Amino acid sequence: MIMSVPYKTYLEESQLPKAWYNLRADMKTDHRPILNPATLQPVTVDDLSHVFCTKLAEQELNNTDRYIEIPEPVRDFYRMYRPSPLVRAYFLEQALDTPAKIYYKYEGGNTSGSHKLNSAIAQAYYAKEQGLKGVTTETGAGQWGTALAMACGFFGLDLRVYMVKCSAQQKPYRKAVMETYGANVIASPSDTTEVGRKMLAEYPDSTGSLGTAISEAVEDATTHEGYRYVLGSVLNQVLLHQSVIGLEAKAAMDMLDEYPDTVIGCAGGGSNLGGLMCAYMADKLKGKSAPKFIAVEPASCPSLTRGKFAYDFCDTGKVTPLAKMYTLGSGFIPSSNHAGGLRYHGMSPILSQLYHDGYIDEARAVEQTKVFEAAKLFAKVEGTLPAPESSHAIRVAIDEALRCKETGEKKTILFGLTGTGYFDMAAYMAYNAGTMSDYVPTDEDLARGLKNLPKID
Repeated sequence: MIMSVPYKTYLEESQLPKAWYNLRADMKTDHRPILNPATLQPVTVDDLSHVFCTKLAEQELNNTDRYIEIPEPVRDFYRMYRPSPLVRAYFLEQALDTPAKIYYKYEGGNTSGSHKLNSAIAQAYYAKEQGLKGVTTETGAGQWGTALAMACGFFGLDLRVYMVKCSAQQKPYRKAVMETYGANVIASPSDTTEVGRKMLAEYPDSTGSLGTAISEAVEDATTHEGYRYVLGSVLNQVLLHQSVIGLEAKAAMDMLDEYPDTVIGCAGGGSNLGGLMCAYMADKLKGKSAPKFIAVEPASCPSLTRGKFAYDFCDTGKVTPLAKMYTLGSGFIPSSNHAGGLRYHGMSPILSQLYHDGYIDEARAVEQTKVFEAAKLFAKVEGTLPAPESSHAIRVAIDEALRCKETGEKKTILFGLTGTGYFDMAAYMAYNAGTMSDYVPTDEDLARGLKNLPKID
């Protein structure tokens, strides 16, 4: 029997935050300092200002200010698509026959189809305010590149995007959208940078990695006057900007007199999970009752579940600062059959420290065929085709809801739907045709990347 259920979104302009929340101000153990690769000393704002916009460099190193005001031009832009909806997944609950309540925070209501625009518009604003000509960046699945292209188009900035080669081949329409907004998209590794040429000489058939694309983008920015580099995940500044997700989610759930038992987010570099969980993590850091936090990553790129908590370079070319994080080694390149954008070799230093200290309760690695199985069910019953990245969280949300069915527990589950999958149809086609496979790196595969970690305590 099909029930008629109220399908609601909980959305009010008053929920749009006026300030970002800086999780580091409440952390009991702040993550180890980012190190200058030349001196191995903690970086300064001056060090970072050669790579990042000055205001962003200041945000990157800020561990004292709990709230940082959102500039009004950024907040005005947010109003075009924020607050984003908090949705009760009634039909998924019904399909699973679970006593659990399932909510998701939906970030796909903009052209980029993802949460990435939350930080892209902030970073583009600071670049424009500083009087720069443009910025460079990398992108994996293309969500970040698309979001930044939108933001740079809005502020009239030049943009060069180094897109992981296998993703550029799998997702030509993402490239087309970026170019529509005025971006120049370059498949990485490329012959336009010294790092790219070196990589191609050593691995001529390389399918690329985010680490390599980062190296190329950083080299491009630092060798061209009036340009800076920007990044869509991992960094402290990005998790700061993404805090709007969690602040809005908590405000909306408070209106419903709901408090989640479990918060679930996909984890690649950490921007989505960090943004979603931040307001609830604040409760845990203050010793209050808090949800169980689950980070979900791909089995093909398992930094949290199989990586090492150590200092590592943030890029393959070893030109960026070093960060203490869970890492597979900066030279690790995921299998090209991995369809999602969760391809980074490391994890946000903030999330890495929280996981290491036990504040993030659990990390799970899931195979992509199981991810797409969950994605198809969600699309059928909830009416939105989810991005492969988001579908990692959907997979575990379904697993948790089914566990509630077995035990009879009436838990409330919140997960992040980071965006839509309409540019990921090659992956859906592979799954539907039965040609998608699950690649899980062997211990020997991972050992090759981990053996070259810098020798730093």
